[in-house]
Amino acid sequence: MAAGRSEPTEFEFQLLGPVTVVAAGRERALSGTKQRTLLAALLLARGALVLDSQLIGVLWGDQAPATVGAQLYTHASRIRGRLGAGLGLVRQSTGYRLRPVEHRCDAVEFARLAAEGHDALRAGRYAAAATRLRDALGWWRGPALADVTDLLRDAEVAALDEARMAALEGRIEAELALGEHLRLVPELSGLVRREPLRERLRVLLMTAFYRSGRRAAALECFAEGRRTLGEELGVDPGEALLAAQRAVLRGDQLRPGARLAGAGVGP
Repeated sequence: MAAGRSEPTEFEFQLLGPVTVVAAGRERALSGTKQRTLLAALLLARGALVLDSQLIGVLWGDQAPATVGAQLYTHASRIRGRLGAGLGLVRQSTGYRLRPVEHRCDAVEFARLAAEGHDALRAGRYAAAATRLRDALGWWRGPALADVTDLLRDAEVAALDEARMAALEGRIEAELALGEHLRLVPELSGLVRREPLRERLRVLLMTAFYRSGRRAAALECFAEGRRTLGEELGVDPGEALLAAQRAVLRGDQLRPGARLAGAGVGP
């Protein structure tokens, strides 16, 4: 169980990895991709009504069968039968919703803790920011929505992954401000290799290099980023990378606790 979690509730829904339902400490398996997709789509709506047309879109796309209404009703009924009336899955007008009862969803907990962490980072409360963002990231168990339809993944995963990366960058920025640059160099180096076009990560790596006494490595990191952006996207470095280069060249903001120009704080 990740840090920052409250006491167990009737259901715990997990979307940040394979879609999983835990009830009374036991995993409850759902039968098939479409049931997992239907439940995930309703959870992502956070209590709002999801129209039949929206659910059909993520379940079947433009390949909906002639009996699509009946099949949607059957999938919803089987979810209720598997998880019980306490789930709060209700039919309303032309759609379905999950009533906001005492359940817990990892995507909601992640978003709550990440928002608190970003707020603390903006306020300069670096220890609190690092703790909240670490706790937020602890809810992830693997690729989000790993076993739903491609249609739902295509609609939702990019935003979830971007939120995760922003939380990761925020956690690293907070830890840099706390003077942990030496420890962070290997992690940041690996992240930049995996995400070479992500400029904020490169700014953070430049910061870690420079505060570790590795000015040449910081400047080479910038040069590599400029080459990669030009070759892959045909663009010049953004203002954040340029500001970081200027700060390194001038010797600005070297002390732990000071933020390198252009690092940003995320959402």
